[in-house]
Amino acid sequence: MSLGLLFPGQGSQYVGMGQGLATDHISAKRVFEEADHLLNFKLSQLMWAGPESELKLTKYAQPAILVHSVATVRVMQSLFDCSFENSKMGAGHSLGEFSAHVAAGTLSFSDAVRTVQLRADLMQSACLESEGTMAAIIGIDDAEIASICKAASNSQDRCTPANFNSPGQTVISGNIESVKTAMDLALDLGAKRVVELQVSGAFHSHLMRPATEMFARWMSSISFHPSKFPIVSNVTGMPPESSVRIGDLLVKQLTSPVLWAPSIRYMVENGIKKFLELGPGSVLRGLNRRIARDTVCKSLGNPEDFESLEEFLQPPQRR
Repeated sequence: MSLGLLFPGQGSQYVGMGQGLATDHISAKRVFEEADHLLNFKLSQLMWAGPESELKLTKYAQPAILVHSVATVRVMQSLFDCSFENSKMGAGHSLGEFSAHVAAGTLSFSDAVRTVQLRADLMQSACLESEGTMAAIIGIDDAEIASICKAASNSQDRCTPANFNSPGQTVISGNIESVKTAMDLALDLGAKRVVELQVSGAFHSHLMRPATEMFARWMSSISFHPSKFPIVSNVTGMPPESSVRIGDLLVKQLTSPVLWAPSIRYMVENGIKKFLELGPGSVLRGLNRRIARDTVCKSLGNPEDFESLEEFLQPPQRR
C-alpha cells in the first residue's frame, strides 16, 4: 500500500463534521471523547451542532480539523488493520501538518491537541495585535506574484506569498493596504480572479511573529518519536533531515509560505501516484487535480467514503 496521505488545513471545517464517524465507529468516538477531555470543553458538540460563526473562529477551527482528521485515521486503521507503515509519505496543509505527524506516529494525539490549541490561540491573539488580511490570486505565476508583493510593500505595510496552492493559484498575506494594492496590481497584470479571503488575520506572514516566541518555547518541550513514514514540511517542500528539525520547522511555518504545490510534486517525484485526503472536505483533492493530473486522490471524512476504499487501495491490474 504505497500511498501519499494528505491532511487538510483551516477553512475545511463545517457544522456536522465528524459526527457520522463518531456514530458509526467506536474508534472515532474515542478520539472525540479524548479531545473533549484534553481541551476541557465539548469541542465535539461545537463541531456537530455549531453555531458556524463560532466553529470558523481560529481557536476552534484548528483543533476541530485536527480531531476530525485523526478520527478518520483511526477508522481506517480499525477497518483495514493497518498502521500506515507501508505508506510512503504524508503531508498536511498548514495545521494539517500536525495531523500528518499524528498519523505517522511522530507526535502523540494528546500532544498534538494541546499544541494545536495553543497555536490557534496564539495566532488569534496575533491577529488582534496587528490587523491584516489574505487574498487568493488566480491566473498569475509564482514569479509574478513575488514581484507584485514586492511592488505593493513599503516600510509600513508589507505582503508576501502565503500559500503556493497549485499552478496559477496563490494566496498572499499581510497588512491590509499592501494586500489590497497587490490585488489591484494582479488585476492589471491579467489575473483571472482576485478574491479577498474571509479570514481573521494574515496567516503565514510577518504579522504572525508575535505568536512565534511562546510557540517555540512550547515546541521545545514536545517529544517527537520515530516516524513510520516521512512527512513533507510546508516550509521546505521536502521531509526534514532529522526529527530534531521538526519542531523548528513547525514554528517557522507560522511566518513562512505553505509550499503545497512543491510538496505534492516532491511526493510524485518520489513515486507517489495514489493519495488519500483524510479529514473534512475535499480541498486538497481538488488542488491535486491541478498539481499532478496523472495521480488519483480519494477524500475520506464520512462513513460512506470508506465503502469504496478497499477497491481504491488495490494495486492496478497488470495487462
